[in-house]
Amino acid sequence: MSRRNKDLEAEVLTWIFGCIGEPVPAGDFEDILRNGVVLCNLMNKLAPGSVKKIQPKGTNFQLMENIQRFQAAAKAYGLPQEEIFQTADLFEKRNIAQVALSLFALGRITQKHPEWNGPQLGPKMAEKNERNFTEEQLRAHEGELNLQMGYNKGASQSGHGGFGNTRHM
Repeated sequence: MSRRNKDLEAEVLTWIFGCIGEPVPAGDFEDILRNGVVLCNLMNKLAPGSVKKIQPKGTNFQLMENIQRFQAAAKAYGLPQEEIFQTADLFEKRNIAQVALSLFALGRITQKHPEWNGPQLGPKMAEKNERNFTEEQLRAHEGELNLQMGYNKGASQSGHGGFGNTRHM
């Protein structure tokens, strides 16, 4: 299990409830978010109508569906699949650190949506990283041999004997 960052969790909760327009309730990070209702409300603030059905109470399966609806809406909003936490990470409290990182990433993605004028989370994202090289700079390394070309400063594998064998000295 990865290490949790309580400061990050508090910052994420402050951002979520700032977006929703409610005070942050007392309780643990995972307990506040576990049923998925807060997350669905957050997505509906970021992208109105993105979560059609929210189940406030019900069986574990129905509450996990809230989390899955949030995940689908977050992906549609632009959060990369690899940054979205697994349902069990939150519902079964398997990896709360990943949940916090996912929500932090979602807060960062809001910067790419000019229609969002609510609270921001995280550092400002870079918009461009343009580099201009002269033709001379681009050609500077053409005469050098690099390691991918087979030159490795005189080292060799002679005497190694093949894959999996130890070197006999």
